[in-house]
Amino acid sequence: MKYYLYSVGKIREPFYLAGINEYLKRLNPYMATELVDGFEEKLSPNANKKEITNALAKEGQKLLKNITADDIVILLDIGGTTLSSIKFARELEKYNLSGKKRLIFIIGSSYGVANEVKLRANATYSFSAMTFPHQMAVMILVEQIYRSFKILRNEPYHK
Repeated sequence: MKYYLYSVGKIREPFYLAGINEYLKRLNPYMATELVDGFEEKLSPNANKKEITNALAKEGQKLLKNITADDIVILLDIGGTTLSSIKFARELEKYNLSGKKRLIFIIGSSYGVANEVKLRANATYSFSAMTFPHQMAVMILVEQIYRSFKILRNEPYHK
């Protein structure tokens, strides 16, 4: 299996990119993991509801074009189920044993994702009821994936 982290927004801040790359490097011995970003449509800060809906639809089309029927898709969304790190690790273990080739995590924009993307997701999880910048959410996700492998292998790191 290979993990893909689909971030609608581009990772622009060097300090987030450095953290993400550090955890991607740490993940190498456990799981091939690739960050794919930049699906976002440009919107003005004063975008109206119709413009936002259209942007979400276009972003959704781009995302879904990169997903096959056989992929496992996990959406990270504020409305999703919150899991402890241990429960998240157990969920990943279940997916790892599924025989599927790809597990795709999706982090949407500040407006979320199109309904079609929500419907395609096999599961929807939330880090918290708090709102985080999408770049930070990607870093939290990759750290939690790394933590999950440490938990599953009973290796020191998780406390």
